[in-house]
Amino acid sequence: MIVRKARTETMPAPGKNVYMSRYEDHIERQIRQAQERGEFENLPGAGKPLSGKGQPLHEDWWLQEYLTREQAGTEALPTNIRLNKEHGELASTLAREHSEQRVREIVADLNVRIDAARRGIADGPPLRVGPVDVEEAVAQWRESKKTAG
Repeated sequence: MIVRKARTETMPAPGKNVYMSRYEDHIERQIRQAQERGEFENLPGAGKPLSGKGQPLHEDWWLQEYLTREQAGTEALPTNIRLNKEHGELASTLAREHSEQRVREIVADLNVRIDAARRGIADGPPLRVGPVDVEEAVAQWRESKKTAG
């Protein structure tokens, strides 16, 4: 006579996959063991609020967080993100310049790279900016120099 042991495992909730339940049990066990070993103690940022809490997330929030955490410069950014960032910071970049010729060179260089990015395959999220009007940028630069001086 063959006697079978009764299964003592708990069955997953109705509609829940048996394999997923075992997988989750394995994960929960690993977390519990790590907690017992103290691996979650003294982590950087422990007890501090999450940065940006309550603010809307941009589409590339994860990339911005990574670059900040790793202290990477703009050269590590995908081309489209770098161009969006440069376009947004153009006024402050130009304000540091002392010659109109240099201002024209910076704007022309940015425009060449924006045109190339718009024609090529997207590198990163969509490019949200277009070329900058050189004369308008120069006029704004002149105005900023008058008010600063």
